[in-house]
Amino acid sequence: MKDLKSAYKTIMDDHFPDEMTISFGDQRLVYRKRSWRINDGGSLIEKGLRYGENPGQEAAMYQLVNGNLVLGKCRFIEPGNPLVSGIDEDMMVQFGKHPGKINMTDIDNALNVLKYLMDRPAAVVVKHNNPSGVAVAATVAEAFSRSFRADRIAAFGGCAAMNRTVDRETAELISKQYLEVVVAPDYDGGAIEVLKKSKNLRIVKIGRIDMLAQYRGMIFVDFKSLIDGGIIVQQSPVNIIHGRDDLKPAEAEYKGQIYRIDRLPTDAEYEDLLFGWSVEQGVTSNSVLYVKDGVTVGIGTGEQDRVGVAEIAVYKAYTKYADLLCYDRHGISYKELELAVRSGERQKKDIEAIDEETREARGGLIGASAVSDAFFPFRDGVDVVINEGVTAIVQPGGSMRDHESIVACNEADPKVAMVYTGQRAFKH
Repeated sequence: MKDLKSAYKTIMDDHFPDEMTISFGDQRLVYRKRSWRINDGGSLIEKGLRYGENPGQEAAMYQLVNGNLVLGKCRFIEPGNPLVSGIDEDMMVQFGKHPGKINMTDIDNALNVLKYLMDRPAAVVVKHNNPSGVAVAATVAEAFSRSFRADRIAAFGGCAAMNRTVDRETAELISKQYLEVVVAPDYDGGAIEVLKKSKNLRIVKIGRIDMLAQYRGMIFVDFKSLIDGGIIVQQSPVNIIHGRDDLKPAEAEYKGQIYRIDRLPTDAEYEDLLFGWSVEQGVTSNSVLYVKDGVTVGIGTGEQDRVGVAEIAVYKAYTKYADLLCYDRHGISYKELELAVRSGERQKKDIEAIDEETREARGGLIGASAVSDAFFPFRDGVDVVINEGVTAIVQPGGSMRDHESIVACNEADPKVAMVYTGQRAFKH
């Protein structure tokens, strides 16, 4: 155990080259390895990534510095647009310690979600490259608070990214929690001084966050390495949903009969559906998530079947709702309260009251909207959603049984709205 703890603190050498060139026929992309000079343990060390996904894995991060790639009609992102790969010493307001691969990919995926939410203050908390909570609000402080409280437990030790300048109020809220990374376009009003009280917190300033909306349509080369040394290359996905006019009322034909959705979303539901589809761009597939009033309620990720992930997202919504009730009421987590009840330190009625309130509120799902990254192959997944009080659904459409999902929504009392995106949002 002692050796494992020391491994987490070890800065690994890496033997990756300082420069990397990738050829696509007669076109070349040139990358330069990123490193930082950091005072780590009293010594000034120049090093790139601390380690990879786990201690013992060498890793390196490269920035695109030369080359303009055009394949067919697709022009890929050009040098001069760095975000995460361009983080230098000046942008690392406080290093905490050398960043690892997971820190950087968490920042990257947070920005991947934020780029669709630039019209208002937004915050994303990412843990293990999946959002644990996402929210929009009138202020950045409120956005952070809502995103963190969406899943307090998963947010522990995560990465929080904001798309507006972090002020002192926001910094005070952040400083009360344990996070490994905080990212924003800027900090003011004494925010840095507040955040620096957490010595191991990595404080990152990426000014280009202000320009994130421009990255929505930029395409990059997406690599997937195989265990035999092979590589799959693809274009990065582009979200074609920009507003409510891009969402089409659910409609399907089956055995010559046309099935149409009876109810369209309300204005508020459209807002949540668009917000949820933006969040979906950063969630590992198969996924179903629930959103309400501009904040995530439950996020189901990485499952093999759609009805299963819809049920898991429901379970998460209930558990997170109960935990937040418990924390606000008793100042401890739900699991801590369970333990206290078992040991006789707390009365059973304390936890029974929270359970009852959670059931009555259905984990906050009543009036929420559901988002699915791919079509529902059967109506069972839609039935799970409807049974919890969800009132609107967005999904790609395209299943042979789409008519069954439409029937399920039309049979619901009250009727449930459903719209199609016409595109899938898988992320592996």
